[in-house]
Amino acid sequence: MNIIKKVLIKQIVTEKSKEKIYSNFHDHKLRLEQECQQLLFEKRKLQNKQGVSKQDIEQRFQQEINNRKEKIKLVDFKIDQLETLEIGSEIIESEVEALVEVEVGSNWDDLMEGQAIVIKDDIIIRIEK
Repeated sequence: MNIIKKVLIKQIVTEKSKEKIYSNFHDHKLRLEQECQQLLFEKRKLQNKQGVSKQDIEQRFQQEINNRKEKIKLVDFKIDQLETLEIGSEIIESEVEALVEVEVGSNWDDLMEGQAIVIKDDIIIRIEK
């Protein structure tokens, strides 16, 4: 029988990976800022229509804009953290699911023990058991 188990993906920080992560954060931040601008535009457009509550529109759009501004602050924090990371340190990048063969007589603790795949510049360098 097979079961599904979570496996961590760890990344060894290099100059190349740092640049890639920074680029992803920067792109995400730009996208959030563009969404804020688009929401402001849509809000102004709707407020000029007749028969709509300007207060409801203001409240709804401001909530969405505030959500995105919070996400921008989080991205800025992550960028600051990235700058303090030392080359060679390991970070957890993500988590994947793996199939594990389970048989009668298998040691459950050994099967469920945390595993990790360690990558460096998009190349797997080791699998930790």
